Amino acid sequence: MIEKILNGIVWLGQSGFIINITNKTITIDPYQAKGCALSDIILITHPHWDHLSLEDIDRFRKPKTVIITEAQSAKKLSGDVRVIKSGQEMNIDGIKISAVSAYNINDDSPHPKTNNWLGFIINIDGVCIYHSGDTDLIPEMDNFSVDIALLPVSGTYVMNAVEAIKAVSKINPKIAIPMHYDPNLSRHWKIFPG
Repeated sequence: MIEKILNGIVWLGQSGFIINITNKTITIDPYQAKGCALSDIILITHPHWDHLSLEDIDRFRKPKTVIITEAQSAKKLSGDVRVIKSGQEMNIDGIKISAVSAYNINDDSPHPKTNNWLGFIINIDGVCIYHSGDTDLIPEMDNFSVDIALLPVSGTYVMNAVEAIKAVSKINPKIAIPMHYDPNLSRHWKIFPG
């Protein structure tokens, strides 16, 4: 089942992903995406422009798309928008979506813990996918049990590649996929092959 779900994961660039499963399409943080998939569920981690792109969201949404996000982003969105907080979960047509914390350790950074911005753990038929959102290596990761981890590696307001490797050691997923980096920097593919 992991392989089937993995085959349905498409990186859009930056922190954006499409997850295509048998009867549902989930999109996370679409931003300047060259491709597009009409989505049943859109997850937005926080209100920064490269995560909450109204133009991209409009391209990915259908009339009945459910958008799940935190309170600050929800104020900028319309339609079926559902607010979730870290520690809460929602079930949309059998897909369990759990909100987890995403923040910078240094409160002077652009993602302070007090903003209550999000990462998500998505459970699809017992396979758990963790999208970390914009985060540093945080203690909460000690408690995550996931099969696939989507982790930032750029080091610009998020974990760098070395910290991402430590996150992989903590989380121990079967598969780790890098995000939030310049795709022209091939060094990250050596760290996260495949």
